[in-house]
Amino acid sequence: MSYGDTTNVTTGEVRLSFVHLFKPYAFQPGQEEKFSTTILLPKSDAATKQRIDAAIDAAKQKGARGCWNGVTPPVVPTPIWDGDGVKQDGTEFGPECKGHWVFTARSSADYPPEVVDRNSNPILSASDVYSGCYGRVNVEFYAYNFNGKKGVGCTLGPVQKLRDGEALGGAAPTAAQAFGAPQNPQTRVDPITGEVVPF
Repeated sequence: MSYGDTTNVTTGEVRLSFVHLFKPYAFQPGQEEKFSTTILLPKSDAATKQRIDAAIDAAKQKGARGCWNGVTPPVVPTPIWDGDGVKQDGTEFGPECKGHWVFTARSSADYPPEVVDRNSNPILSASDVYSGCYGRVNVEFYAYNFNGKKGVGCTLGPVQKLRDGEALGGAAPTAAQAFGAPQNPQTRVDPITGEVVPF
């Protein structure tokens, strides 16, 4: 990735989903494991969307000069999806995607992304960055030509967590949620020592 290149974008504040930043993950058995996160970009952030559109156009131009051998396909698949629409398989996006542009950025298992806090200090605990938190992400758009399929993909760069948010999908409940708030143990007076002790 080349920071400052026309194909490189650092987003404004986005919400993270399907977070796999500390350990590479394969979505299907047999697939190559990669670091990844799905990025939910609010449609209200027109400035970031304009930078992304420009970066995708620049990636197409690079593709025409490079891996597409001088010819830009009439329809170029891109990684950006409308969260108010439907996924590639025709199913609806989850409610957290409404009002957002949705895209996934990935990097090879050989290149773990830097993950930092809002002061740019490294985050070492995977539990601190989770699906539902908010941050900024640096991404690179690139042209590909793989097994006859041509399009524009998105590479994952550094990630900065800005703030916490409600965890998305499948987060385990806390003990307090599952069993109720902690209770003071019942006590009794020990008849021999006179001390107050728990039952």
